[in-house]
Amino acid sequence: MVNTNRMAEIGLLIGEPARAAMLDALMDGRALTAGELAGVAGITPQTASGHLARLAEANLLAVERQGRHRYHRLASAEVAELIESVARIASITLPAPVRRPVTGPRDAQMRLARTCYDHLAGGLGVAVTDALVARDVIAFDDGAGIVTPGGIDRLAALGITVESAGGGPPKRGTRPLCRPCLDWSERRPHLAGRLGAAVCSHFLDQHWVTRVGGSRALRITPKGRQALRERFGIAEIGPASDG
Repeated sequence: MVNTNRMAEIGLLIGEPARAAMLDALMDGRALTAGELAGVAGITPQTASGHLARLAEANLLAVERQGRHRYHRLASAEVAELIESVARIASITLPAPVRRPVTGPRDAQMRLARTCYDHLAGGLGVAVTDALVARDVIAFDDGAGIVTPGGIDRLAALGITVESAGGGPPKRGTRPLCRPCLDWSERRPHLAGRLGAAVCSHFLDQHWVTRVGGSRALRITPKGRQALRERFGIAEIGPASDG
C-alpha cells in the first residue's frame, strides 16, 4: 500500500536545490565526500553534512567510511531511477508554436554519451541498445526486458557473459537483469539493469569510452568508434572525438 506521507517526505528531500544538486552529482555512480558535494551544491561542508545526513536517514544515500573520510553514494539503482525520472520531467517545457522542444541536457557531450547511474545513456546508449535488439541479443516488451537464448552467445563474443552481468535465477530484492530505461535526452529506451551495468563497465574497461572529468559525460574514443562499427554495426554517432 502506498504511504503518501512517505512520498511527500521524499519529494521534500529531493526538492531542495542543494540536495537535488548533490543527488545529481552522484548519478555517475561515484562515492563522494561531503566536501566534494558541498562544492557541487555551492554550500559549506557543514551545511552539506546536514543535508546528507537527512538523505541517508531516508535511505536515499548509502554512507561508507574509509579512514578519516565518509563517502556518500546513491543507495540503490531504484534511487537513481527516481532522480533520472525527476530530471526528465524537469526538462520538459512548453514549446513555442514554431520551435521544436530541446530535450535532455544542454551540453552536447552529455546528449551524445553519458552514464545513467551505472549504464550507458544518451545517443550512445540508445544506439547500442537498438543494435542489441536488432541482433536479437535482447528484447523489450511492455516495460520488461529479456536476454534471448542466442543473445547469451553473442554477448560472450563481446566478452560479456550472463554470469558477469549477474545472471542466473533472480533473487528477491535484486535489480532485474535486463530492462528498458527511458532516455532523458533521446526519449527512447536504453539498456538498464545488471546487464546494462555490465555493458557500461565493458565499454570503460576496453577503453571504448572514457569519463569526462567532473561530469556524467563520456567521450567515445577512436578505438570505441571502431568497435561500434565492427561489433555493433553503428556507422557513426555524433562528432568524432579525440583520445
